[in-house]
Amino acid sequence: MQKTMKGVVLPGNSTVEIKEYPMPVPGHGEMLIKMKSSTICGSDIRAIYHEHVGKGPEGYQGFIAGHEPCGQIVSCGPGNRRFKEGDRVIIYHISGCGVCNDCRRGYMISCTSDKFRRAYGWQRDGGMAEYILAEEKDLVALPDELSYTDGAQVACGFGTVYEGLEKIGISGNDRVLVTGLGPVGLATMMLAKAMGASMIIGVDGVKERRDLAVKLGLADLVLDAGPDNAADVKKATGGMGCERSIDCSGNDKARLVCIQATRKWGKICFVGEGGTVAFLPSPDIIHDQKTIYGSWVTSIWKMEELVERIVRWKIHPEDLVTHRFPLEKAGEAYALMASGRCGKVAVVFDEELK
Repeated sequence: MQKTMKGVVLPGNSTVEIKEYPMPVPGHGEMLIKMKSSTICGSDIRAIYHEHVGKGPEGYQGFIAGHEPCGQIVSCGPGNRRFKEGDRVIIYHISGCGVCNDCRRGYMISCTSDKFRRAYGWQRDGGMAEYILAEEKDLVALPDELSYTDGAQVACGFGTVYEGLEKIGISGNDRVLVTGLGPVGLATMMLAKAMGASMIIGVDGVKERRDLAVKLGLADLVLDAGPDNAADVKKATGGMGCERSIDCSGNDKARLVCIQATRKWGKICFVGEGGTVAFLPSPDIIHDQKTIYGSWVTSIWKMEELVERIVRWKIHPEDLVTHRFPLEKAGEAYALMASGRCGKVAVVFDEELK
């Protein structure tokens, strides 16, 4: 096996550096994984690519980037119990201590250990490299029915959305509003449709994103972001509003649209990071008996459940990918993702490089 590998680092000035690294050697409970697909998340752009603004669990520490990795195991360290060489795997992107209350619930995203909580691509080397070293406890099996690029998106975007949708519940009784039609918003619509939503309405200010939602057949109605969005949604729903609303934008105006365009007794979920929101508690929430949920990533057991359901529903997250790049063109990949005028962007290897 080769002695070195290439990996991507994000200096924080809207550029990408490709560096040479020693080939990792798996220790006890670890796997060396040949990368096949590593997709770019909006949080990479927001908190690392332009500027290192993250603190605490979002504090980037100069490691190889990429927290949406998927690949194939090529070497195993001692002490592993389930996975083996040749297995196709998705990597849950936060490695927790494994023994705090949150980790024992499967929510390593909320691990309380300052010493052992390390996110791939943030506080430990991630998937924007030829190989990645991962702990066995962080792996989810990738079924043969799914591509590596399908799996890479499950690692963060789709898992985050699925957690939120499970919290508010989606069924054939529900009309669903989605604000922010970037990759997370598109994933929300894809999953809401698979879960039986009777009507899906999307809102975004970027034409390319609206067009992609229409092209993929994910929405019944797509609106350009504007001051009349709440009224437009109510008009499209017989004056009632949507039973369920999900904000994926992190924008204050979009969040307010979600609140005001949700019908009485409806449920709202905030998934998009950052930003603010201002509303009038009595008319906007209390009097209409609405509930607002917050949702941050997902648990590893629910991610495993999602993989099974994606296969059952016969949907493919890779349909949201509009651009694929080889590792040597990672700079172009991040710049495109930062522009916002695309769907999902992936850095891919081998058979995934179409």
